[in-house]
Amino acid sequence: MSDFLLQSSWFIPLYGLIGAIFTLPWSTGMIRKTGPRPAAYFNLLMTLVAFIHGSVAFSVVWTQKPQQIVFQWLQAADLDLSLAIEISRVSVGGMELVTGISLLAQIYALGYMEKDWSLARFFGLMGFFEAALSGIAISDSLFLSYALLEMLTLSTYLLVGFWYAQPLVVTAARDAFLTKRVGDIVLLMGMVALSSYGTGLTFSELKSWAASDPLPIAIATLLGLALIGGPVGKCAQFPLNLWLDEAMEGPNPASLMRNSVVVSAGAFVLIKLQPVFTLSPIAADALIITGTVTAIGSSLVAIAQIDIKRALSHSTSAYLGLVFIAVGVGQVDIALLLLLTHAFAKTLLFMSAGSIILTTNNQNITEMGGLWTRMPATSSAFVVGTAGLIGLLPLGTFWVLRRWANTPGELPLWLLAILLLVNALSALNLIRVFRLIFLGEPSPKTRRAPEVPWQMAFPMVTLTIATLMLPLTMHQGQLLLGSTDPAMSNPAQLFSPVAVPLLMLSGLIGCALGTAIDLPRTWARPAQIYWRFIQDLLAYDFYFDRLYRFTVVFAVDITSKITAWVDRYVVDGVVNLFGLAAIFSGQTLRYNVSGQSQFYLLTILLAVALLFGVMMRVFITI
Repeated sequence: MSDFLLQSSWFIPLYGLIGAIFTLPWSTGMIRKTGPRPAAYFNLLMTLVAFIHGSVAFSVVWTQKPQQIVFQWLQAADLDLSLAIEISRVSVGGMELVTGISLLAQIYALGYMEKDWSLARFFGLMGFFEAALSGIAISDSLFLSYALLEMLTLSTYLLVGFWYAQPLVVTAARDAFLTKRVGDIVLLMGMVALSSYGTGLTFSELKSWAASDPLPIAIATLLGLALIGGPVGKCAQFPLNLWLDEAMEGPNPASLMRNSVVVSAGAFVLIKLQPVFTLSPIAADALIITGTVTAIGSSLVAIAQIDIKRALSHSTSAYLGLVFIAVGVGQVDIALLLLLTHAFAKTLLFMSAGSIILTTNNQNITEMGGLWTRMPATSSAFVVGTAGLIGLLPLGTFWVLRRWANTPGELPLWLLAILLLVNALSALNLIRVFRLIFLGEPSPKTRRAPEVPWQMAFPMVTLTIATLMLPLTMHQGQLLLGSTDPAMSNPAQLFSPVAVPLLMLSGLIGCALGTAIDLPRTWARPAQIYWRFIQDLLAYDFYFDRLYRFTVVFAVDITSKITAWVDRYVVDGVVNLFGLAAIFSGQTLRYNVSGQSQFYLLTILLAVALLFGVMMRVFITI
């Protein structure tokens, strides 16, 4: 039975799709008398089945070698578009992470969206979301992964625009969709090029193909840059990072999925494409530069945000920037571990943020305070999520950063400096948010804030325990990557003379600054011009939206206007000219129609004579 469940684990992504289909009678209004909750229960049931199926498959595949299941879809000449599925510890473990977080998010959504009139439609979209994410986790085909990434783009658009009656929501959904489409188109170009130069579109073949160094450096560079484009958009990296901030207009249960596992899907595809980036140093440097700019820039922008969801979403871009750097320097194991620990911590933080938003009907952290004693489960979740994200001993991210920074002979100093800076800025940001929300005197909006219902408290408590226990299971989790960390098995090797003190010091400095900096509730504008400029620069995301408006949007607008003018007055003018000429000549020739055959014969003879004369003139000239 266990072997059968393992061999049929390719079916797990379809459970979410089946759950989404089951919600259609309620989401389309065909069934009204029962209310929308049965649709949510159907989707929850299918997600639970997917999680149980994946758990059994994961326990069986742990001791087995990776397997590949291939579904032939299209094969013509040298083009082979096969849908390949990889059944391994990494892929099934990633799929189990997706289904587990999706299950907790849907239980959480039962309480968060209890009174929403479109509950059935939301759960249908969540099932569609889960199906695409689970499919990406086990996909061994770039073609299949691209199709599933397109499903994610569509579901992002639908979930961000879920409350479509609000104009700001519609704008945010449109911008998020178009921004991600830019990366998708670039990735499509790279996929087409790879199918022309490579041996296939399966990730399993890329490593051996790339080892043969088959491409000139210029082509390899262009190919690598094109393949980076898709993950840059999906992971909200510079310069396509603005969509994640606007995507926070959607419901919070979708936001916690988007900031934990959805952005990780693009990074997971990037990790599988890592052998291609080794063909070109420029492509690897592009990954490092993109990750560095995003990690530092997003960490700074997060500090100036007063919207709780936006403050957390910018830190998501920052940590995904570290993943890009890890892939660029060839440390795939670090990238996978970062995705794991970040998913747990960020899900927990967004669950806590959603509880605060639901209770206070507010997202402005400057209008809160004093929630520590009123919402103990929410407060504990935020504290554990913060500690798990910024790398405080002994939680999960600390072990990942320790392992990364514990090689001073191999790790460049600039990379160590980036890790320490991002860790310190993240600690500063999260401590700042914690102080404004949970400490201090209660504000009018938080004075009577109760704890959330059990549907929201149960997932938070469960994930809090899982985040605390994550370091205990990470030693066995090293087997997923085929390597071990000596400090996990031998604590005596933990305290490196360089890495651990610097990591702990960076986190402590960030926490100390977050505790010591004065945080006035009024957030008065500083009198000094330079401080005001810095405040606005960070609060408005370095004015990227205005930069796009005056560059890309302006160029597209001018180009479209020129194209419209050429189409209307040049293309249509030429066509209309030929039409007028035909009409005029037809109107003129109708007066020469006499009905006499002698006149027609004379016309033919004159025409033939004229043509013959012209031909003779040309012949004599030659």
